Amino acid sequence: MFESNEVRADTSTKSVLDTLDSVKELPLPPDFLWGAATAAYQVEGGAQQDGKGPSIWDEFSHRKPSVTSGEDGDIACDHYNRLAEDIALLSSYGVDVYRFSICWSRLIPLGGRNDPINEKGIAFYNALIDGLVAHGIKPAVTLYHWDLPLELHNRYGGMLNTTEFQADFEHYARLCFSRFGDRVKQWITFNEPYIVSLFGYHSGILAPGHSTQTGHDSTTEPWRVGHSLILAHAAAVQTYAAEFLPSQKGSISIVLNSDFYEPYDATSAADKEAAQRRLEFYVGWFGDPIYLGGDYPESMRKQLGSRLPQFTEAEQELLKKTASHNTFYGMNHYTSQFAKARSTPPTEEDHTGNVEELTTNSEGVEIGPLSGVSWLRVTHKQFRKLLNWAWNRYKRPIYITENGCPCPGENSMALEQAVDDQFRVRYFGLYIDAISQAINEDGVKVAGYYAWSLMDNFEWAAGYSIRFGITYVDFATGTRTPKRSAEYLKETFQKRRGGQ
Repeated sequence: MFESNEVRADTSTKSVLDTLDSVKELPLPPDFLWGAATAAYQVEGGAQQDGKGPSIWDEFSHRKPSVTSGEDGDIACDHYNRLAEDIALLSSYGVDVYRFSICWSRLIPLGGRNDPINEKGIAFYNALIDGLVAHGIKPAVTLYHWDLPLELHNRYGGMLNTTEFQADFEHYARLCFSRFGDRVKQWITFNEPYIVSLFGYHSGILAPGHSTQTGHDSTTEPWRVGHSLILAHAAAVQTYAAEFLPSQKGSISIVLNSDFYEPYDATSAADKEAAQRRLEFYVGWFGDPIYLGGDYPESMRKQLGSRLPQFTEAEQELLKKTASHNTFYGMNHYTSQFAKARSTPPTEEDHTGNVEELTTNSEGVEIGPLSGVSWLRVTHKQFRKLLNWAWNRYKRPIYITENGCPCPGENSMALEQAVDDQFRVRYFGLYIDAISQAINEDGVKVAGYYAWSLMDNFEWAAGYSIRFGITYVDFATGTRTPKRSAEYLKETFQKRRGGQ
């Protein structure tokens, strides 16, 4: 999950709740999976414990002046040292699945294929996986959630060097498959490659902080990084399919995030085309090569020209060969926007498809009520449309691998107020209703829903100022307190799947 460090709304929860639709508690299939999600750098802490090497986020969060709201992930939620407590917490919530990420530099401190392996790091994730399995919880493992080993960035530029990065990531993935794959049946290679590419190498809001303002080339770097991520993903998928799938019988894919886009003017052909083009620049950028085994969307080729890398014949063959092994579609989704076609030619730094993104349409109608951050509005009806769009384009069963929100004013609330998170409860209920409608009315295959997040945590550039958790964390003491939303999710999934 990423959000920029923006001002939160001050609107009272009750007045905002009055603007939201009612939850219908619509049914879901009996075998529908639900769980909670986290990412290593956001929750683990233990930044220098037991031989862990530094990642680009360890470096980025310690820059002076701070680019992460004066905070870092050195301790975070101290999940590394509170493992048993957190597994018990998950078990008490009745989850089927826990989606977490592995810290690459905890396993291979220097990151490279010829660098030493840290067995203490292996032991930590073995303990986590074994603990989950013992409680009947399925581990869903993300190999990369934004925390590249710092040495690989320093050694050869990380993802800017496609050949080296692909080889090192494939080696790291093989290590994880071989050590954990007997118990892990759902693998995710990369979390949100769109965010990695654009916020890391275009705006510079996220690590490693590359932008034109920092002396880098934002007109080419994001596309080079995206290219590297696609090919490293395909290499890892090929390795899993050839060496591990026959015995381990798991699944592997990637997680793509996206807003949905409605045309700014519903009567405008240009705005309708802009909404589709925006989705192609957002999702199709990665989805088309990975799931369709083809090239980037034509709309991207047309606008970006030579700045968008070409796939070699060997790379094209790799994509074709591995496409069918991406057996599910991982979707992170939070909100939606209106898309308005720009009348002027795109700038060289444009990454939207020459589209202006707005929260209000041509008739002055807002796309949805505001949450606790200015970029996230409640847009469950558009969520249903995105499910249809992804299903119709890629025809893979969809797992919602992240979805959630902060409540208005939550971070300034006392504990007693914060745990009564009725806004989040309503948000979850509406978005899960949308899943039910997509399944039962539209014929979309949606197989699971992993709430973001298991607990309040380090929210990247925003530090600890924004809370997405279904568990309240007192960052001074580490104390966990379940919120009402955790109880709601346990109850609603039992009810929706036919329980009492």
